[in-house]
Amino acid sequence: MPSFGQDTAGKYNLVNSLTHVNLNKGPKHFMLRRFMKVDIEVEKVIEKLIKSDFEAAIVGGAVRDLLVGKEVSDWDLATNALPEEILKLFPGSFYNNVFGTVGLALSDKSVLQITTYRSEEKYTDKRHPDVISWGKTLEEDLSRRDFTINAMALKPKAPLLEISNLESQISNFQLVDLFGGEKDLKAKIIRTVGDPNERFNEDALRIMRAVRFATTLDFKIEEKTFEAIKKHSMSLSEISGERIRDELLKIISDKNADLGILLLRDTGILEIIIPELADCFDVEQKSPKRHHVFDVGTHCVLSLKFCPSDDTITRFAALLHDIGKAKVAAVTEEGVRTFYNHEVIGGRQAREITQRLHLSKGEREKLYKLVRFHQFSVNENQTDKALRRFIKNIGIENIEDMMALRIGDRLGGGLQQPESWRLKLFRERLKEVLKKPFTVADLKISGYDVMRGLGIGPGKKVGEILNALFEEVFEEKEKNDRKKLLEKLEDFKN
Repeated sequence: MPSFGQDTAGKYNLVNSLTHVNLNKGPKHFMLRRFMKVDIEVEKVIEKLIKSDFEAAIVGGAVRDLLVGKEVSDWDLATNALPEEILKLFPGSFYNNVFGTVGLALSDKSVLQITTYRSEEKYTDKRHPDVISWGKTLEEDLSRRDFTINAMALKPKAPLLEISNLESQISNFQLVDLFGGEKDLKAKIIRTVGDPNERFNEDALRIMRAVRFATTLDFKIEEKTFEAIKKHSMSLSEISGERIRDELLKIISDKNADLGILLLRDTGILEIIIPELADCFDVEQKSPKRHHVFDVGTHCVLSLKFCPSDDTITRFAALLHDIGKAKVAAVTEEGVRTFYNHEVIGGRQAREITQRLHLSKGEREKLYKLVRFHQFSVNENQTDKALRRFIKNIGIENIEDMMALRIGDRLGGGLQQPESWRLKLFRERLKEVLKKPFTVADLKISGYDVMRGLGIGPGKKVGEILNALFEEVFEEKEKNDRKKLLEKLEDFKN
């Protein structure tokens, strides 16, 4: 039997095999004997609550992660202590919501969330309960949770930090599992707590969460839960874009993202949250003179699958890069399918999608550029002028992301090689061009010249004039002549 106490890093206490507890039937042995790590700071918080005559248990995703041997990144506790009582016990903690959750910063800068037992009633807006009541028991608190694998708890059997002979301790925690969460976890199943129709009626965002958990955990959705998702998918139209965005981006950033997007489609969710992409699955691409073998929607999903970037916005752009094709699809008399200007239309659609999902300004601009300019040419005869235009369009900071999108696009279209010899040459040419940077700062006149020449003071207008001059000389550096630029200032006089 291993020894207990702090490990070599001094951060964790090992917890021996668990006891499985059903509050209605009494304890029985947990089916899987595991050795887990519980953050010692979390143990100290539990200990302090118990010493103050309160209950405390680890709940939520932390329990799920511990049971499968995964490192926990987010810790949550449930307690019968009220928020004001928690605040008194832990100086420096904070409380700024109506859901009974007190935040406590840990040494690794993560936040431990301590939530008072509660029950909830009525969900008029399909998201938040109209009535929240403080609960008295852990059982009551667990019964309000979404899925069985998230409705388990770990209760300490004895004071964690005062056990004199840890090596002889059979177990320090009891697993409280009222709804078969451990069984579903072992079977890799997503199932709601109780009637799925009731759970999704209460909070429509749970529909997205079900798909997200199925994606990130590589689980299957139980049949009744799956059917209820399809039945209630339209309810997502009542959920804010920010909430949809958070769940969607977690799916997109996962290694199983392609399967997650297809699951969104199979459940009817995709046509609610990104109808522009859902429409693409009906658009065929296979035709003479084209290498594509998949419909547009499938191609977009496969492009996401094969996109080598870890950047979520780049992966999102890979998923959306061809959505404009559904709007411009046509067939010539020879039977060749065409999609002229799809990147222009797709760029506009990408802007609408990112605004709907309330992405940040920087994220919106980056995604737009990647979609709008993904159809760039890699002809070996391109001039430096053409390459500089490409760099200007997408931004130096987005070059590698665009290359990653192009690789996903190629592999997602059925090609075997991630890069053609032309793309490799294009990369090398870009490196050469970038050795000779040309920005506003390289103009032969400065902001001071602008102010003196036009008789104006510092301000936004000076920058606008410099940018306008830069636009004119960017592609033809020979026009970057001080005398000519000073003369050009005359065009900006009122």
